Amino acid sequence: MKLADLVLINEARKQRTKVVTITNLASGDQNVLFGQDAVNYEASALDLAAPRPEDSDDLGGQQDSNFTNVYLPNPRIVVIGAVHIAQALAALARITAFDVLVIDPRTAFAAPERFPDVDILPEWPEDALRIRGLDQFSALVALSHDPKIDDYAISLALEQGCFYVGALGSRKTHAKRLDRLANQGATEAQLQKIRGPIGLDIGAKSTAEIAIAILAQVISAWRRPDGTTS
Repeated sequence: MKLADLVLINEARKQRTKVVTITNLASGDQNVLFGQDAVNYEASALDLAAPRPEDSDDLGGQQDSNFTNVYLPNPRIVVIGAVHIAQALAALARITAFDVLVIDPRTAFAAPERFPDVDILPEWPEDALRIRGLDQFSALVALSHDPKIDDYAISLALEQGCFYVGALGSRKTHAKRLDRLANQGATEAQLQKIRGPIGLDIGAKSTAEIAIAILAQVISAWRRPDGTTS
């Protein structure tokens, strides 16, 4: 790989942009596609029902003697609400190599000492997500339990196609949330994508257990985007 291409690929990943490289196995010539061009190429080469590719794959290489590398941005968990569950979730997510961003306008909660070595923004989601946008490689986890903080972020996550959208709360709370979002224009198909009550049903009680249940559900959504279970 040319050094110039490697620099561009690394910069694109920092900007959370998908990159695809197509290498001709006979000549060694390489073409690099970024962003939507990369998405379009992969869509044309892959069965869309297949599992999400990892870092490298041979996308039909036997027919055209091309080998394709897929470089994805690191999966990221965006947590809305710097509550106790968020503290445990951030620590666990970093162990499993997710990037983590915590957003909460309440500065008493969004304090660096409560989230050491975690990217945290003491801003309203409307402001924070204007700068640090959501994308298909992001999971949105709403934990503040305050509609004024959670609802905008959930709505934006649905619009931007986040691979996971989950919100804390009881079934009654979630039903009210769905009504609010529907009144704001969310479609039924979008509302069905929200995981609520959040997390896998493992009987979690403690803060750490709830965080584990949430992270497990996020990992499942990332690794098995078609919803299959073993």
